Amino acid sequence: MKGRVQKRGYLLIECIAYIGILAVVSGLAFSAYYRTQRNSRDLIRNFDDIVRVLKAGERWRADIRAATASPKLVENGNETTLRIPQKSGEVVYRFTEGTVWRKTNEGTKAVAVLREVKASHLYMDVGKKISSWRWELELASPQKVVRIRPLFTFQAVTTTNG
Repeated sequence: MKGRVQKRGYLLIECIAYIGILAVVSGLAFSAYYRTQRNSRDLIRNFDDIVRVLKAGERWRADIRAATASPKLVENGNETTLRIPQKSGEVVYRFTEGTVWRKTNEGTKAVAVLREVKASHLYMDVGKKISSWRWELELASPQKVVRIRPLFTFQAVTTTNG
């Protein structure tokens, strides 16, 4: 009788050990799954940010190329305004409080082109024969630790001289 009890006790300890190992392996698997899911979500968010910034940058480049005269840059404290004269009127880009706004004519309402922008800078690069405009912007990141800063640079040349 004594041999049977010891054998059953040994099987019970073995079962508890297997349950413990299963719990550890399951915990590691769930942790890996949720980390992968979070990284996938962040990758999709980054992709969406890149797409919206590229669309805004291409629209800005098209506006610069369509300029009928040299654009005018006005910096006033935390607000930057770029006025681009065109045949149909004037296109105005304004950066204030983390948003880039675009307004096409005097009577229309400004439309938010980009939101959640950390910094936006416009520069006129003057060369010997050609002048171009450069737009550098950085998006605000929801992550506390950012491995790669979301920086973008767009460059456009006006068809006008000056």
